[in-house]
Amino acid sequence: MSNSSSITEFLLLAFTDTRELQLLHFWLFLGIYLAALLGNGLIITAIACDHHLHTPMYFFLLNLSLLDLGSISTTVPKAMANLIWDTRAISYTGCAAQIFFFFFLMSAEYFLLTVMAYDRYVAICQPLHYGTLLGSRACVHMAPAAWGTGFLYAVLHTANTFSIPLCQGNGLDQFFCEVPQILKLSCSDSDYLREAGLLMVSVCLAFGCFVFIVLSYVQIFRAVLRIPSEQGRHKAFSTCLPHLAVVSLFVSTGTFAYLKPPSISSRSLDMVVAVLYSVVPPAVNPLIYSMRNQELKDAVWNMMTGWFLEAIYCPCSSAYHSQHHS
Repeated sequence: MSNSSSITEFLLLAFTDTRELQLLHFWLFLGIYLAALLGNGLIITAIACDHHLHTPMYFFLLNLSLLDLGSISTTVPKAMANLIWDTRAISYTGCAAQIFFFFFLMSAEYFLLTVMAYDRYVAICQPLHYGTLLGSRACVHMAPAAWGTGFLYAVLHTANTFSIPLCQGNGLDQFFCEVPQILKLSCSDSDYLREAGLLMVSVCLAFGCFVFIVLSYVQIFRAVLRIPSEQGRHKAFSTCLPHLAVVSLFVSTGTFAYLKPPSISSRSLDMVVAVLYSVVPPAVNPLIYSMRNQELKDAVWNMMTGWFLEAIYCPCSSAYHSQHHS
């Protein structure tokens, strides 16, 4: 028996004990991580460099990509390191940092998705007021508000979780540090219920945001179906459906992870669900947003072809000029 003051490290759940499968999982995680870095990095660069994309919708999308990069970088690199070195250990400080950053970035992402639903609602249902309701000043306030709210929630949950005495060992049934897994090590029911109650308050707030998103999209689809031209409906759907797909993936996997009945809980299922809500969304979000958004696809394509042409012609041009002057 040990308390939290004597715990210097936690032991994460191993994916497998077979070395060949560990290496297979490492390469799989590496591929997903590189895909997330490439996809989100391209979106961030394209939006930042193309002045045609300097609109509220793409400003929020840039913030979403930054949050996705941060959230996947919080969990996957440590999991890959443990797989390649065949270890399960994470330090007490590292675990606290992982919980803080993961909670911060995931909470901020959810609040940002709520803001993005409002952005689409105003753009389609109240287009004449779009410049007033979502001008540059409003965007500068809304995005930092999402980040700031996520930060406050992360501070609250991390401080509360790690103030709980732990005396049930140091093994966590997950491949990264997660609040419910820390709570299982709690010494007393009162401490457990305190953080569990805080989590339920967060769930209620998240449910309120979800209801807001659903009501926004009910109004959006009603307005889109009244658009007379097929081209107008297609353009409206092309900006709304990717966001709705991202919200659905984020909410469904996260809700199942935290609210699934204990009767169907198992180590393998918990790990699969954790991968679905923490690893998959940041990797597939760029693909979802770029599939139907022609403006974004054009910006990324122009940026990549520009880099390619510059790489080809610049060295040749400089060589030509040096030879000519000589």
